[in-house]
This record gives sequence, C-alpha cells and structure tokens, in this order.
Amino acid sequence: MDCLKPFEGKKAAYLTLGCKLNFAETASLAERLRSEGMLTAGKGEVADLCIVNTCGVTGVADAKSRQAIRRMVRQHPGARMVVTGCSAQLRPEEIAAIEGVSLVVGTERKAQITELIGELLSEGNAEDRGETLVETTRMAEIRSFVPSCACGNRTRYFLKVQDGCDYFCTYCAIPFARGRSRNASVSSLVSQAQAVAGRGGKEIVLTGVNIGDFGKTTGERFVDLVRRLDAVEGIERYRISSLEPDLLTDEIVQVCASSRSFMPHFHLPLQSGSDEVLRLMRRHYDTDLFRSKVNLIRELMPDAFVGVDVIVGTRGETSELFEQSLKVMEELPVSQFHVFSYSERPGTAALRIPHRVRALEKRERSQRVLAVSERKKRAFYEKYIGTVRPVLLEHGRGRNVRAGFTDNYIKVVVQSELDNVIVNVRLDGWNEQRTWLRGTVV
Repeated sequence: MDCLKPFEGKKAAYLTLGCKLNFAETASLAERLRSEGMLTAGKGEVADLCIVNTCGVTGVADAKSRQAIRRMVRQHPGARMVVTGCSAQLRPEEIAAIEGVSLVVGTERKAQITELIGELLSEGNAEDRGETLVETTRMAEIRSFVPSCACGNRTRYFLKVQDGCDYFCTYCAIPFARGRSRNASVSSLVSQAQAVAGRGGKEIVLTGVNIGDFGKTTGERFVDLVRRLDAVEGIERYRISSLEPDLLTDEIVQVCASSRSFMPHFHLPLQSGSDEVLRLMRRHYDTDLFRSKVNLIRELMPDAFVGVDVIVGTRGETSELFEQSLKVMEELPVSQFHVFSYSERPGTAALRIPHRVRALEKRERSQRVLAVSERKKRAFYEKYIGTVRPVLLEHGRGRNVRAGFTDNYIKVVVQSELDNVIVNVRLDGWNEQRTWLRGTVV
C-alpha cells in the first residue's frame, strides 16, 4: 500500500482526554500521520478523520470520553471516527455501539494504528460506513511498547519511557487497560531526547503509567535513565510526571538534586493518609515511608514543588479513617494535592470491600482536601514572590504575553514576545484570581 495515497488531501481532528501519557501518544500519532500527508483540520473545519484518545481511569472519565466522541461525531458529520485509549480497551463494545464510530483500537493494536487508519480511509472502504471495526486483544496479549515523543501544539515535549503496571491496586483498572509493565531501552530514549534537542526543544516531561518500575523489559534502572538523559546536550530541563513513593529511591532523589537538568519538581501518589486505607488499596508503602521521601526531597531540594495525588471516598474509607488521612495531609510539607473522588470500576478487587461512601460525602471530603491544597499551594507561591527564578516561556498565550513555569513549577505570566526561551523572571505578585503569579523578565 502506498502509505501517502490514503492520507493525501485528508484532514484530521484530534482530541485527547486524561493524562500526559495520552497526550504524548496522540501528539506522536499526529506527527506520523502528518509525515504521511495528513493535514490537521483548523478551527471550524470539518475533518475527514477524527481520532479520540480516551481515558478510563474513573467512571466519570469513561462518561466524558463517550460524550466527547458523540460531540466529535456531531461536529464532523461524515468523518471516519477512530477511538483509542483506555476506554477503548476496557469497554470496546460500548464505544463501538456509539453511532458514527468507525474503528475502535485497543492497547496492543496501537502499534498498527496508522495502517488501520489507512485501510479505513482507502477507496475500498469509503462507502462502508455502517460497520464498526473493533481491534482489541485480551490484557494478557498486551506486550508491545509503542514509542511516543512529541510536543503537539505545546512548547514542552512529552517522552513516553514506560507503559503498563504490575501493581493491581484494588481500586484501579489501568493494568487491565494498559497491560503489564514494559519500557523502552535507555539508549533509544536518549536518542529520542537528542532528536528533541535537534528540533530546538528545551524541556522534556518523562511520562508513563508507573515510571519508577522502569526496567522490567530491559533490565535497566530508572536512575540509569536519569543519568544518561542529564548528559544530553541541548535539553535544559526534565520533569518526571509521577513516581510511586516506594519506587522513588534515595539514589534517584540524590541524582536529581545534583543533576544539571532535572528540575526541583516531584509528583507522588499518596492516595490516602490512612495506613488502613492504604492496606485496603494494596498500596506498597505506608504513610511513614511517604513522609520520609518527602522529607528527603525537602532536605536535598528545599525549593522543590511536591505535588501529590489523593483519592477520597474509596471503599472502606470510614469517616474516622478520612479524618486520619486529612490530618496527615495537613501535616505533610507538600505544595499541592490533586484530588480524585473514588469511582467504582468493573473487575477491580475494591468491589469486594464493604462500606461504600455516599456520593454527597465524597464531594464534601473532596472540598475539604481541596481547601488544604489551596492553602499549601498559595503558601508555596507566596514564599517566592519578590525572588527571581528561571522560566521557560511557552508559546500560545497571546500577543506580547507569555506564560511559563519556574524551575520549581510556579506558573508565571509575563509581558514578552519570546517563546521557547528560558529567562530570569522576577515574581511580582498574584493575578486577580490568585491562580498564578505576574512576573517581569529581568
């Protein structure tokens, strides 16, 4: 098949839901299609092809994915609709039943997605719009690692270093959607980072499902990857999207703290501040271990931004256990909490745990944790008002206005026409909504 012929003169529209890993995969797919002649539909244009990369981490995410698919079908009448991502793997029949969906691509078949799209758009299939093709496999058959490294319409690049998870926490369906832990080799990832540098990229975010588990495929270690990436000329910044606390070794923190290019920024999933709830979740650590990791980061990188994931309202989380959890969260020297309400997922072990939390109680608990998070984030930002920090200015904000993040992940907006440049910025104070800081290039 002439790989250019099916895509010449065609326009595609893309929509990504969920995590940074999904964004990296969508952006990489768009790059591949563009290299084979596919155009990107502009605002208001009707596309020939729509690609929706779904999220299935919660029931709400599942519902939003289905709503997004229906919205894309309405916005692009007659387009061939391709759906991939976690919802596509977990609930392919439900996705395929949505009117207008042409192709459902599961996790293992992502490696062949451009070929599948080519077949979908070929002349032989052009009039066959009534039947939905479902290309999925069982979880046990998910073995391939599909490389992804792209920035899409952003300034920062997102590099996929690992996929899948072996943990099977009781509340989580991601192992069923993504398969077992697997990874690219250190050398291949270094080559991709060098290619980013060659394109002028300044910052790379390392993405994956369980990044600290890196090495299951190749026998290498995540800390080895950190060291090798730190030596890549031209890349000035790396960020690690998330690391499990039990896999965040002291060595990793020490290497990041002394590195040239790894930013003082960590994101750690706590999930609960109650040891009993952590046990019910089958997490691999307790609150003492988590606290020790945060304290080590604070000792070696005092300016670090530490973001933390928590889940409220899981099965078994009584009022007493939530109060214990909240107390721990209030005491932790972290910068922000990302709060998720527990959502029951079919097939997960959590469904066997007694004591369900009412929806109203989940919302109330979420609001209480968010209040703690807001206080911590504002205190962290205010600590640096009046100081000068390096900021990567990112494009897309508007004429003469640029937004960016300091090395320690404070969002700043400045007056400037520069982009993809790291400059020193004085942090002047809050915007009116107290959501980011105003800054001046110095």
